[in-house]
Amino acid sequence: MNFNYSVEGGNFSKAGTASSQFKKVLKQLNVDPITIKRIVVALYEAEVNIVAHAWEGKIDIEVDMEKVYINLADKGPGIADINQAMKPGFSTASPSVREMGFGAGMGLMNIKNNVDSLHISSEVGKGTELEMTINLSSIISK
Repeated sequence: MNFNYSVEGGNFSKAGTASSQFKKVLKQLNVDPITIKRIVVALYEAEVNIVAHAWEGKIDIEVDMEKVYINLADKGPGIADINQAMKPGFSTASPSVREMGFGAGMGLMNIKNNVDSLHISSEVGKGTELEMTINLSSIISK
């Protein structure tokens, strides 16, 4: 199964829409609640990063009986130093984003802590791509 979502940069009123919609899908597939939480936390954090930092982005999700594969690609400023961005508390969020309660510098760490594999690639001035996989370990009801 494949799912696709578009994300509008800067539109915080719609931030979390894709992760909320996909959570409903996971429940319909009878994925266990702990795994749903891991997937939704990672997806939400990545989705909010697009809203907070990029001009636009897309989310492509593939689900099979063994795993959920999520690819998020945005058009935005990119990440100059991925290793630094992975450090807890590091943030390039604007003051206005921080005033809304986002940009604490924990998003990428929260993603990493909730997925089984994570690959980040980025090009300054072009955008960022995240590829993450969460194993389902045969917990989808048959």
